[in-house]
Parts: sequence; C-alpha cells; structure tokens
Amino acid sequence: MKRLIGLVALAVIFMFGQNATAQNFKFGHINSDELFAIMPERDTIISQMEALRTELQNTLEIMQVEYNNKLNDYTNEAEKLSDLVRQTKEEELMGLSQRITNFQQNADSQLQTKQMELMQPVIQKAEKAIKDVARENGFTYIFDLSRGPIIYFDETKSEDILEKVKAKLGIE
Repeated sequence: MKRLIGLVALAVIFMFGQNATAQNFKFGHINSDELFAIMPERDTIISQMEALRTELQNTLEIMQVEYNNKLNDYTNEAEKLSDLVRQTKEEELMGLSQRITNFQQNADSQLQTKQMELMQPVIQKAEKAIKDVARENGFTYIFDLSRGPIIYFDETKSEDILEKVKAKLGIE
C-alpha cells in the first residue's frame, strides 16, 4: 500500500513537472548586422566618418611631408653643421616624429569615439524596434545571430523577425 501511494505521488509530481516545463515559449532570431546594413542612417554615418577620416588623413600627410622635407634638409647638410646646430635639428626631427605618432594615436581614438557617438542612437532605435516586435508578437526570447555564440537553433521553432523589424522601422 505504501508502495502504491509512493508511485501515485511520483506520478503526480512527474505530471506537474511536465506541465511546468511544457510551457509554450516563442523564440525568434535576428541578425542585427543585416538590420544595421539596411537602416537609412547608415549612409549618413558612413559619409560623416569618411569626412572625418579624410580630414585627419590630410593633416597627417601634411605632417609627414614636413617631416620628410626637414629630414632631407638635415641629411644633405648634416656634415657641414656645427654640433650645436646638428643637435638642435635632430631634436626638432625627433619632436616632429613624436607629434606625428601622437597625432595618429589621437586620430584613431577620435574616429572610434565618433563612430560610437553616431551609432548609439541607431543601435537604440533598432533595439527598441526589436523589443516592440517581440512584445507585439508574443516572443519570449529573441536571439541576435550576429553577436553571440549561438551554435545551433532549430529554425522551425525560431522565427526570423528581420522583416517585422524592418516594417516597424519603415524600411522596405
């Protein structure tokens, strides 16, 4: 009798456990890189980044030309210069070389900062649209295929929401 009660209790626990884990989760996925590639703001960001990159590159080239000219002048007349003048010109060349190196580092940093500054509103807009689509369509989870270590997902049980997000953003 105790054994029968134990089996019934075990069966009840098993059934409740099955009901708890058999909830209907709705999964979706999107490749946010594909979404960003078609967002209209992308072209504006690219043109602004290219303009900044060109400005920085032109300035760097001017600095390089100045350095090369001074180096050529120094090389051509180094043997004729007094020790003090030679030392002064060498220090000037080293200072200019250091300024070029510093400029390159600062330029790289400025480019990264500007890109993040320009991308942040676009990222927020896309994430809001993804969340809105998820809520409106009853999704429990949305996975971003471009960001994570998703090794496998069953495409028959996960819906690609890119088209719905594009519609939400008004992108054709």
